[in-house]
Amino acid sequence: MSSVFVVNAGSSSLKYQLVDLETGSAIASGLVERIGEARSSARHVVGEARHDAELHVGDHEQAFRWVLSAFAEHGPVLDDADIVAVGHRVVQGGARFDGAVVIDDGVVAQIDDLSPLAPLHNPANLLGIRAARVAFPTLPHVAVFDTAFHRTLPRAAWRYAIDRSVADEHRVRKYGFHGTSHQFVSRRTAELLGRPLEDTRTIVLHLGNGASACAVDGGRSVETSMGMTPLAGLVMGTRSGDLDAGVLVHLHRVAGLGVDELDALLNKRSGLLGLTGSGDMRDVQRAAEAGVDHAVEALEVLAHRLRSTVGAYLAVLGGAHAIAFTAGVGENVAQVRAAALAGLEELGIRIDAERNASGPRERMISTDDSRVQVWIVPTDEELEIATQSASVVGV
Repeated sequence: MSSVFVVNAGSSSLKYQLVDLETGSAIASGLVERIGEARSSARHVVGEARHDAELHVGDHEQAFRWVLSAFAEHGPVLDDADIVAVGHRVVQGGARFDGAVVIDDGVVAQIDDLSPLAPLHNPANLLGIRAARVAFPTLPHVAVFDTAFHRTLPRAAWRYAIDRSVADEHRVRKYGFHGTSHQFVSRRTAELLGRPLEDTRTIVLHLGNGASACAVDGGRSVETSMGMTPLAGLVMGTRSGDLDAGVLVHLHRVAGLGVDELDALLNKRSGLLGLTGSGDMRDVQRAAEAGVDHAVEALEVLAHRLRSTVGAYLAVLGGAHAIAFTAGVGENVAQVRAAALAGLEELGIRIDAERNASGPRERMISTDDSRVQVWIVPTDEELEIATQSASVVGV
C-alpha cells in the first residue's frame, strides 16, 4: 500500500487525511480545531471508529504532535502506510504556479509573497507546511494550489478592464478558486459520459457555503466565476458574489463605511445570511417552505444567478456535454438543482424530477432525451491533492 498524507491547514485548524493511492479511499482522517485558544478540540477517525479529545493546542506544531500520537494510539501505524508524500492545500498560487510543486524554501518564500492576494489563507497554509515539515522531515512535501487549474484561462477571461499599469503592478486579475474540485469533478464526469477528457465540455457547479462555477473544455478551465478573490460570482452562504463595484463607492460616500467594514459586509454579512439572517441552506429552505418571503426571494436570487451563469458558460463553451453539481449544496439539495436549470429546456437541458429527488449519491439526474446530461458528482479534493502529490514525486 502506498499513501499520501493530505494536509489542509487554517489559521486555527488542521484537517488531515491519509489517502490510499490504490483505492482512493481515506485510511484515516481528522481535525484539530481552535488551535491557539484556551481549549482546543480534536478528532481522529479510522474506519467507523471516531476518537475525540479536548485539550490545549498552542500552535500547529503541537497540533501535529497530537496527530502523530493519535495515529500511534488508534492506528493505523504510519510506518506501515508507505507514505510517499505530504500533500498541502494552498489557496493562492497567483500567476506563478500552474501545477503542483515539491516544496522547498524557495516555494515557501513564494507562497508567502503571494499572501497579500489571500491574507486569510496563504499564511495559514504556511503554518501547516512549516509544522508538517517538522513532523515529517524525511518525506517530500507538495503544494497543490486552488488557483493552478485556472491558469489555463484565456487572457480575455482573466484580464479585468481597468488601467493596465495599475492592474499589473498590484497583480489584479481573475485567479479563480476551488480548482482541485473542478479538476476532479470534470475528469470524473468525462469518465461517466464515456468520453475522452480532451473531447468533453463540462460546466461544473461547486455549490457549498462557498460556491463557484467553472467551464471546462477538454480538461482545461476556460472560465470560472470566482475572481481575484473568492468573493466574486455566485450567491454564497455569507458572501455576496457579483455586484456593481460602484456599490462600494456609494456605501463609502453615503454610509461612511470604511475598507474593513465593507470587507466584513461582503464576505461575512451577505449572501444567504444577508438576505435571510441565516447562511445555512437548511434554515433558508425551511423558512421558504413555511412561506417566509425573504427566504423565498433569497432562493430565487440564488437560482437566477446560477441559471445566468450556466447560460453564459454554454455560450463560452459553444455548448456542453454535461453539467455536474458537486459539494454540499450541489450534492444534497434537489430544490437548488431544479431551480438552477429550470426553463433551459430549449437549450437541451431537461431534469428528471424523480432522479433529481433521490437515488445513489453519484447519479445522472437528466432525462434520457436531454441533449446535455446532468450529473451529481461528489467531489473529493483530498483525493485530487493526493493524486497530484504522488504524480509530482514520481509515484
